[in-house]
This record gives sequence, C-alpha cells and structure tokens, in this order.
Amino acid sequence: MKIRLDHPSEIGVVIKSARKRQRLRQDDLAGIVGVSENFLGKVENGGETVQWGKLFQVLQGLGVEVWLDMPDTTIQTGGADSSRERSGK
Repeated sequence: MKIRLDHPSEIGVVIKSARKRQRLRQDDLAGIVGVSENFLGKVENGGETVQWGKLFQVLQGLGVEVWLDMPDTTIQTGGADSSRERSGK
C-alpha cells in the first residue's frame, strides 16, 4: 500500500496502525526495535523533532519501507556511489 505523507503526524498514524495490525503494544515494539516507549509515543503522536535513525529502526521493525518519489532533475544523494562518480573512478 502506498501512502502520501505531508506532515509528521501522518507518519505517526501509519506507525501506530502498523503496530496495532501486528497486535503489538507500544512497550513490546519499543523493546523489539531498541527504542524507548517514550520515543515511540512521540513518533505515534506526530512529534516533529524525533531522531531519524531511531525512526527508521521503528519503521524497519514493523516492515514498513520508505521510498521517495523524486523528479529526475533532483541532485544525487551523496552516497559512496556518487562520490566515485564525481572523482571519475
């Protein structure tokens, strides 16, 4: 299922829904993915200042993939492959 997100609170709804579909309590999911229950609560309630790394831990733990649909004219991501392209290697 593809879902468009325009605000941090919307990703919280997705995470809460995925957690409930898997019949997990907040404390159970937090323990499984290695974040605090407080952090998970902030995410589910649309906290705008959460840590990206922890957010991705939660998403991966729930089996939720993140894809970005970007225009072809967008700059490179800056990963290892793009640094090789810039250096000509």
